[in-house]
Amino acid sequence: MGFLSTIFGILGFAIGLPLGLVLGFYLFVYSQPKDVEEPVTTPLHKLDTSALQEILPEIPLWIKSPDYDRVDWLNKFILDMWPYLDRAICGNIRSTAEPMFAEYIGKYKIEAIEFEKLSLGTLPPTFHGMKVYETNEKELVMEPVIKWAGNPNIILGLRVLSLHIKIQLVDLQIFMAPRIKLKPLVPTFPCFANLVVSLMEKPHVDFGLKILGGDIMSIPGLYRFVQETIKKQIANMYLWPQTLEVPILDASTAAATQPVGILHVKVVRAMKLLKMDFLGASDPYVKLKLSGDRLPAKKTSIIRKNLNPEWNENFKFIVKDPQSQILHLQVFDWDKVGAHDRLGIQLVPLNLLKPHEKKEFVLNLMKHTDISDHQDKKRRGQLVVELTFVPFKEESGSFKELPNGYGRIESGIDKVSDDSALSGAGLLSVIVQGAEDVEGERHNNPYALVIFRGEKKKTKMLRKTRDPRWNEEFQFMLDEPPLSDKIHIAVMSKRTSISFRSKESLGHVQINLNDVVHNGRINEKYHLIDSKNGVIHVEIRWTTV
Repeated sequence: MGFLSTIFGILGFAIGLPLGLVLGFYLFVYSQPKDVEEPVTTPLHKLDTSALQEILPEIPLWIKSPDYDRVDWLNKFILDMWPYLDRAICGNIRSTAEPMFAEYIGKYKIEAIEFEKLSLGTLPPTFHGMKVYETNEKELVMEPVIKWAGNPNIILGLRVLSLHIKIQLVDLQIFMAPRIKLKPLVPTFPCFANLVVSLMEKPHVDFGLKILGGDIMSIPGLYRFVQETIKKQIANMYLWPQTLEVPILDASTAAATQPVGILHVKVVRAMKLLKMDFLGASDPYVKLKLSGDRLPAKKTSIIRKNLNPEWNENFKFIVKDPQSQILHLQVFDWDKVGAHDRLGIQLVPLNLLKPHEKKEFVLNLMKHTDISDHQDKKRRGQLVVELTFVPFKEESGSFKELPNGYGRIESGIDKVSDDSALSGAGLLSVIVQGAEDVEGERHNNPYALVIFRGEKKKTKMLRKTRDPRWNEEFQFMLDEPPLSDKIHIAVMSKRTSISFRSKESLGHVQINLNDVVHNGRINEKYHLIDSKNGVIHVEIRWTTV
């Protein structure tokens, strides 16, 4: 019976299997269901959380957060450029790594290290959203969310004791959210001087590492150890507030020239000047100008009919580069009619001065500044001046960023740690950056008018705009801190054609300078008084000497 049951079992399997396949195929192809139900469709907004998570396991940031912008155009651009970016990046990796590999050849019995294959694969990183911040500073701040699940083909060949070892990196995944700053913005291409990168959270890095064909990351405990080590090392170097700063432009090209001190000039007297008037002596005065200064030249008073005048008049100049700037001194004879005759000229380089040290110069006046002219032998007299260069204190220029100020739109206030800013002379710098939503009833040709202690200065006029950008700086040299002063800034509009009502006020603001002196610097936006929605952006600095 055992033998017969075995035979019947084999025959049943041999006959039943083909018969079952034929019958199943027939029923599947030729049979028609009696009841056909239409699939149920439900709008996304009616689905619960679990159903949404099954359909969309990862919702993009530009959907979850309105602060993030969708950047599909950027992903498409990177996808098209990826083959070329891959070659360029791999070329840089090779050129950077080869000198480092060369240092290890001969050590630890290592005979050779080289990349056998180096490719980042065909899958580029993708941007899942980007947030752009607007600040009062001259910078552009972006926070992209970058995810890269790549298929790189990186094989490193290592030869040790004539043994060839291959190390392969596979299945690389990187998820990170960096903050990228382009600062400062400058009028030189590519229009920013430095690229500053920091990570807002610890990145996720996952990869496989094969040595001699085996994945060592599958060793129990090693995977977690490597993950934590990578996160810790990257966090120590680049996690905010730590940054990676990459210079783009040369420091001398990108740096904006800032004042470094004040030059005090005392025009004492002149001796044995030329007699230019036919019926009498000369009527001399001195004109002073510092090279690199766009302001008009300064003048002494006119002393009538005197070839040995004494002025004892004091002047101040803002110094930006004491190593290269030159003080131009010209003595003129005033004439009531016609051009004034120049009696002589002389130059004083500021690099001859030492900080805080008063120095007297007795200058022989020349016809012109060409020292190679040997024909100019005529004596033109002498000019006596006293010069003192007083540099600003370095502490007053070191600022620290603080949170937004209360009661203002956006504020950047910097704190000065030195109490000496509350006393002594200094420089008040007013930078009118721009305005927003300024609108006139008859015309929109705005310019800003700065009024301080009766002195008026104004920006250039911009035609037909409600959002002007001036970015102009005005400076006031003061003998004491303006603790109780206010500065008045008005936005005006001027008609370009002739009219009886050519000017129109678009709003104004008064700023108390007490905060500027105590903080050293403010950089804020103010609502304009007598304006519906107008806002003006002003930066004010107080620098002590």
